[in-house]
Amino acid sequence: MRFDVATVAPQPWKNGGGTTRELATLADAAGLLWRVSLADIAKDGPFSAFPGLARSHTIIEGQGLSLHGESEVLEARPLRPLVFDGGLALSARLVAGPCRALNLIYDPARLAAEAEVVVGAFTAEAGDVVFAIKGGMRLGEEAFASGQGMQVEGTTPGETGGAVLVLRLRERPAAR
Repeated sequence: MRFDVATVAPQPWKNGGGTTRELATLADAAGLLWRVSLADIAKDGPFSAFPGLARSHTIIEGQGLSLHGESEVLEARPLRPLVFDGGLALSARLVAGPCRALNLIYDPARLAAEAEVVVGAFTAEAGDVVFAIKGGMRLGEEAFASGQGMQVEGTTPGETGGAVLVLRLRERPAAR
């Protein structure tokens, strides 16, 4: 499954604080397994909650934001994946103007997920989602420009001259 930010129309948030582009998603009869989206965050305001789900939030442009909850403050900084409970009631405060973030929202009961920003050579495994943040990338025989990515079907060598976000998605064994 290949995707490109340039081909997905931004959808405005209800609160007017930004837009989201849903890039890739996987759901089944039990519900959402995972979703990858790109958010353009234009101003301070409420952060969407996703009860029962987990979230990995990676700032890919701008200086980031602080997420304030009832008893926590989470700092989202450039190219540092931040993983947290998607159900938290949070409010976002921009650090130094608008920013852009790649989000992975997933069901932690059924999926283990890790996010890593890589530069240079890397290897993607079956199920990983890779996204070219800047500088483009080569994944196997395919070339990708910034803003493009895909879910990988098998072990594939990759290379970038810029930065790539690798989302490692692994299904958890079924509960017995």
